[in-house]
Amino acid sequence: MTVSAEQQRRFAWAVVLVLCAGSIVNYMDRAVLSVVMPQVKKDLLLSNTGYGLAVNAFLIAYMVFYILGGRLADRIGCRRAFLVSVLVWAVAKMLHAFSRGLLSLSIFRALLGVGEGGYYPAAMRGAAEWFPPENRAKAVGLFICGLSVGTLITPPLVAWITLYSGWRAAFLITTAPALVLVPVWLWLHSRIHRAYGTPDPAPAQAAAEAADSPASSGMTVSEVLRRRKYWFILFARAVTDAVWFFYLFWLPGYFQEVRGFDLGLVGRTLWIPYFAADIGALGGAWLSSGLIQRGFSLSVSRKAVLLPACLLSAIGSTAYFAESYWLALGLVSLALFGHLAWSSNIQTVITEIVPRRHVAVLYGLTGAVGTGFSALTQPLVGRLVDTSGYGPGFVGCGVLFLLAAALLASAGPIEQIRRAPPLPARA
Repeated sequence: MTVSAEQQRRFAWAVVLVLCAGSIVNYMDRAVLSVVMPQVKKDLLLSNTGYGLAVNAFLIAYMVFYILGGRLADRIGCRRAFLVSVLVWAVAKMLHAFSRGLLSLSIFRALLGVGEGGYYPAAMRGAAEWFPPENRAKAVGLFICGLSVGTLITPPLVAWITLYSGWRAAFLITTAPALVLVPVWLWLHSRIHRAYGTPDPAPAQAAAEAADSPASSGMTVSEVLRRRKYWFILFARAVTDAVWFFYLFWLPGYFQEVRGFDLGLVGRTLWIPYFAADIGALGGAWLSSGLIQRGFSLSVSRKAVLLPACLLSAIGSTAYFAESYWLALGLVSLALFGHLAWSSNIQTVITEIVPRRHVAVLYGLTGAVGTGFSALTQPLVGRLVDTSGYGPGFVGCGVLFLLAAALLASAGPIEQIRRAPPLPARA
């Protein structure tokens, strides 16, 4: 069936808006535990080290299913992979309310990681299916923005529920938005099916694959894995994932235990850093896309945002040394602004350097390595918080962003990986 360019554009943005909503709910569901960390630790008799182990259970499962979810999304498409991911994590989220100790909490966190691990490869596949490169960072920036929106609204919402009904109710009540996503997604794809004659049209993906050069379109996953460009970009993303998880899992506890915030003040103020992160995600994506549309190369446009974003995040990590809690909050906001400007672009870059037909699995591998690195660091963070406080964690965040900038610079120009031309035959 014939679909006009305007209809296709509307469908593309409708898809990415639901993906953004899914990203918001995804991060709400994983961030609840960090907000109620002091209450859960007290009720379940957990140390900081034990809390770190429960966080680690999530990260390990998340890491494994980032790869498996990417492979699944490449095989069945964004539409069905989205449904599987949301339903699994919604069930896992509700089970948290029935935790009785470290073991049960860790099992439920792991199951949450299984569901949530497949979501972002599916969402990235959706962006590649519907958006061409000049607009893809905008789409990615929008659903990456959901990360910070979810963490922005979670502290006040969960604090209010916990104050009146307890932390177990907070896990149950905040599961409802995930369940609402399912009928919305099904309704949207019924509209797409009627317009295109198929529920999985993927117009931008088909056009991109048709435009691929022979040197890139036929490349296998193993061929891409032998290229240094892919690995430098992978590790540049991976080391900064650990920074994000530090802020996500430990920031509310830091402001309560070190800066003297009570749960009410957490609810009133900790939305500020995540609001700054939203601005970074959208601003960074729109800026690099605008540079491309003004004729700058893909590589120049992306790096013009990525490298300054690293510097801002490194400066923001000095929050631990701020004398006032308001200055600390401002510096954390700067760090998260830079982080999401970086994230919306580096995650788009991954889709731009790999063959189109392997987008989800190769993107998923970068997420898995990032999550694996984060899983290694979380027990260390817990031990350091128990023995030395939060200072080493903040310093480490700054160092990791400087390392990411060096890795990005070492990757060379941002361009699609291609097969090397064959050597000329000898006469």
